[in-house]
Amino acid sequence: MIKNIILDIGDVLLEYRWHDMLTDYGLTDEDAEKVGTLMFNDNLWHELDLAVMTYDEIVRQYTDNYPEYADTIQWFLSHGEFMHVKREDVWEKVHKLKEKGYKIYILSNYSENLFTKHTSDAPFIELADGVVVSYQIHLTKPDERIYRYLLDKYNLKAEECLFFDDRQENTEGAIKLGINAITVTSKELLLEELDKILESER
Repeated sequence: MIKNIILDIGDVLLEYRWHDMLTDYGLTDEDAEKVGTLMFNDNLWHELDLAVMTYDEIVRQYTDNYPEYADTIQWFLSHGEFMHVKREDVWEKVHKLKEKGYKIYILSNYSENLFTKHTSDAPFIELADGVVVSYQIHLTKPDERIYRYLLDKYNLKAEECLFFDDRQENTEGAIKLGINAITVTSKELLLEELDKILESER
């Protein structure tokens, strides 16, 4: 029986508007797509989440790698407050799950800078029974050690957990450890799955 709901943040509890953020800054659609792809596909983005290098080191490395976009990348990395979009309809269902007796946990890959900006006014953090974020422990999904850390820290049984994440490699990583998992391909799918849980008998 599922007792614990584990949720990723990006494209699960929040949406990202990185492309619009870059066009707001003044880039064309084409350049916004190019800069975003360069940033997110570079291993430095993973290093932000892992938090082994310092934030300043990563920014310097980005600007060294892409000098033609140095100002844009520096602006983007320092203005994460413009990136996220609230999913209040999802938050409402998570709140109902909590009221129904489910335990709520957060498991997400995030840099400290962006996590702070994106969750400072998010009620799901206060709602959560536990939170594990990659920068805190220098581990990222789908490394099996981050799932084990969550299970061990909060004394959870894998088979009693249901994990929602937008990346298939992350849900597959959870499934390998016996955690039930659903890949979130759209907000509509997520809302449907949360409704199924709410409508089920405990």
